[in-house]
Amino acid sequence: MENEMKRILTTIVLIVCLGTGSNLVAKPTIDARAVQVLVVDDAQFKDLNKNMKLDVYEDWRQPVEKRIEDLVSQMTLTEKAGMLLINTLNADPGGVISDNAPEYIEAQKMTRFVFRNTVTARPASQNGVSMRRGAQVTPYEAAQFMNGIQEISESTRLGIPALFKSNARNHFTHDARAGINVAAGSFSAWPKEAGLAATRDMDLVAEFAKTMAVEWTAIGLRGMYGYMADLATEPRWYRIHETFTEDSDLAADIMSVLVTNLQGKKLGPGSVALTMKHFPGGGPQERGADPHYEFGKNQTYPTNGFVYHLKPFKSAIDAGVSSLMPYYGIPVGQKYLPNDVGMAFSKGILTDLLRGELGYEGYINSDTGIIGNRAWGLEGKSIEEQIAIAIEAGTDVLSGFDNNAQILGLVDSGLLKKSRLDISVTRLLREQFELGLFENPYVDADRASYLVGNRSFQRKAEEAQRKSIVLLQTKEGLLPIKMPSELPLSQPWRTPYVPKDREEDEVIRLYTMGMNAEVLRDLRWNAFTVVSGDYEASKGETRPTVPENTDYAIIRVNVSNDGARRDLFFGGSNPEELNILAFSDMAKAKSWKITPTLGDIQAVMDEARADKTILSIYFRQPFVLDKKSDLRKAGAILATFGVGDAAILDVLTGKHNPTGKLPFSLANNAEAVKTQDSDAPGYRKKDTLFPFGHGLTY
Repeated sequence: MENEMKRILTTIVLIVCLGTGSNLVAKPTIDARAVQVLVVDDAQFKDLNKNMKLDVYEDWRQPVEKRIEDLVSQMTLTEKAGMLLINTLNADPGGVISDNAPEYIEAQKMTRFVFRNTVTARPASQNGVSMRRGAQVTPYEAAQFMNGIQEISESTRLGIPALFKSNARNHFTHDARAGINVAAGSFSAWPKEAGLAATRDMDLVAEFAKTMAVEWTAIGLRGMYGYMADLATEPRWYRIHETFTEDSDLAADIMSVLVTNLQGKKLGPGSVALTMKHFPGGGPQERGADPHYEFGKNQTYPTNGFVYHLKPFKSAIDAGVSSLMPYYGIPVGQKYLPNDVGMAFSKGILTDLLRGELGYEGYINSDTGIIGNRAWGLEGKSIEEQIAIAIEAGTDVLSGFDNNAQILGLVDSGLLKKSRLDISVTRLLREQFELGLFENPYVDADRASYLVGNRSFQRKAEEAQRKSIVLLQTKEGLLPIKMPSELPLSQPWRTPYVPKDREEDEVIRLYTMGMNAEVLRDLRWNAFTVVSGDYEASKGETRPTVPENTDYAIIRVNVSNDGARRDLFFGGSNPEELNILAFSDMAKAKSWKITPTLGDIQAVMDEARADKTILSIYFRQPFVLDKKSDLRKAGAILATFGVGDAAILDVLTGKHNPTGKLPFSLANNAEAVKTQDSDAPGYRKKDTLFPFGHGLTY
């Protein structure tokens, strides 16, 4: 009993000390695979520099600042230069470590990497694997790969651990693109960002973040390139599908929740550190063009809305966001100088505003490829000069770089001071120390196999999908679809049968396009008989006619830029078609593709009757339901932001009462997207079809 009381008192003292800033800390889990473990004062420490004594930076009892100071003092100039680099490092098929990994870690002294492999339980054929996207790997293989990289890192002279980051990968997405996002694969598939905002449920957003943190840390992912705090004020900007909303206050609330629940109140062993982007707000793009491309390099503020776009970032900073990423764009006409170069090169933006006015203390991670092809405003400068200007402006780590000779050359030439290099290294090391990577960067690969995307997580994601759906309009009495009383089933794992004595009016006849037949055959839809209108014109097929006795036609509508120029590999339409967001115009455009075609949608509405047609439209951007398209004549229209067929059917049948609210406004005419102000939310009242926050319920 006496010993138990001593243990309890010791625990209480430890907690009190932690809360009052004492140097006492809880003992971390130590995992060493390439170095010796030292035992000092009955505690374990990793001998990361292999000198058989406990250095300050190896001593987890010491304050982080002292540990950083000690480590920086031991680092060579080459090791410091390597800290400023981050680039893609994917697993080869089977989770095998790629040939460039030792080069990156041992020669270039890199400690940060972007992981882009899709993680899935059933990897597809590895033929024609994209070097940028990487091979598909299982959760076990992903975890083993990252463990292998950590072991190589631990073997280096100072044993500095690696930090893996990723773009978003926990969403139901139609077109994952390397450098933008990653397909969910085995991870739980939640609605896209705008869908989460459409729920207006901050508890749900917190649950999403907590679930994501568990899944990511299970395979060794400890950092994220995201989320985007940019606002959806410019409807022509194709990256709206990665933003949450046009509303600055709503976005600010979401950013705070994401930081608090992904990172925690402070970084620790269970955290995913965020690199929130794109400071100070990448939404107000001139003409909606994206600064990945030369024709989109300008950001404009016709209503002087710079501060409006800054608000979500201030919220993230107040919540303790670990890192920020500026965009490529030029802040045209702003007071922070220089205002004729990209954000990553503007000392006024990164130092005067971000650090001076907002008090930001984290590190600044450049966007990938700011040097060279996207150094807007500095096209006439050499690569070395561009790098020096970016670092001098405030950038701490260069994304898309893996050659430390470029940094070393700047020091040798006098373009970069060693003291400035030390500032960036200090900022970067803090994150790795606080995440607990110096004590244990390894994960349990077996645990990752059953934890990632488990049914409990996916059920939460599916509930979020249902809550994200917005009912834009419905004819009175059309919805919810009136299901017959519960019907007897055959064996529950088999396809349901219709009993011989079942009344004819108990059968609900659907005509569908763009929906998965397997989902429609699920037992929960036992009253449905379905005719699919899907066909492949390239194979000479024609669309099946809608049967005369059809009760409902349900069409899922998706819009893409499949016809865009091949050099626009990050997405978006051809520059001459940026203004085209109305369905009747997109149907005739070269770089836009509506699936099913607008002609097929209109034909089905004629055959089934428009008032019995239900459209479910994925609003990747705020598309325009113009009068000429006839889409507004549909009996019901749902706005979705990344959901499965089952979620749609749950809403249509009343299993879930629609509660989603629009995260951005929708215009009623094509001209409105050209005349609206790119930095201001919404449209003039006369141009608005559905305002921000619109959403019907039953």
